[in-house]
Amino acid sequence: MTSAVEQIRFRRPLLKLSGEMLGGSDGFGFDRPALDVFSQEIRTLTTAGIVPGIVLGGGNFFRGARTTLPAIKRHRADAIGMLATVMNAICFAEHLEAAGVKAKVYSAVPLHPLVAAYDIDDATANIKAGVVCLYSGGTGNPYFTTDSAAALRAIETGCDVLIKGTKVDGVYDSDPAKNPSASKFQQITYEEVLRRNLGVMDLVAITLCRDNRMPLKVISLAEPGNLLKACSGAATGTDVIES
Repeated sequence: MTSAVEQIRFRRPLLKLSGEMLGGSDGFGFDRPALDVFSQEIRTLTTAGIVPGIVLGGGNFFRGARTTLPAIKRHRADAIGMLATVMNAICFAEHLEAAGVKAKVYSAVPLHPLVAAYDIDDATANIKAGVVCLYSGGTGNPYFTTDSAAALRAIETGCDVLIKGTKVDGVYDSDPAKNPSASKFQQITYEEVLRRNLGVMDLVAITLCRDNRMPLKVISLAEPGNLLKACSGAATGTDVIES
């Protein structure tokens, strides 16, 4: 009989998770039950021999402020967002450690001694040693989103899939929250995502995945065990594929 561990398809995923997931139902700040739940989800992966990298957004603390705080220049607003992702990574890494998962936080912006500066070789060595690496600080540059950072880190560290966890169970042809008749794609090509401007991830991230043949899955985090299902190659969410 084939064991669950032997059935794993993706053993080195990069998980792009929203900051709001750490905030629970309110989507703001830190929510202990939410942190515990997602820490256990990651532990389930590592128990199955999967060593994920993680990129967290910062929306539970700060989102674009160009309308509500017009005095803040775009590059300064992006800097605040980068710092929010560092806070999230530190907090989540501590909860992973408490759950028995070895974790290390990197920042694209040097913040010694708070966290380690991102280094591809060091991160790759830790992944091989079974350490879950959390990449914070975005790309280290303004005007780039955490989606772009996730695609970049997935490619740099040799991940075999990029999994974006959302509130929706895949990619639709329109917003299912606004259109009850929206149709879900089981599979869709990178080119069609770009042509339709579907907002799966930002255009830079999609282009990076396409050009580097990085498999992309979009799944819901609302369903327990969905991350493991995605890594097992089970039919869940939407697969973004080459033409």
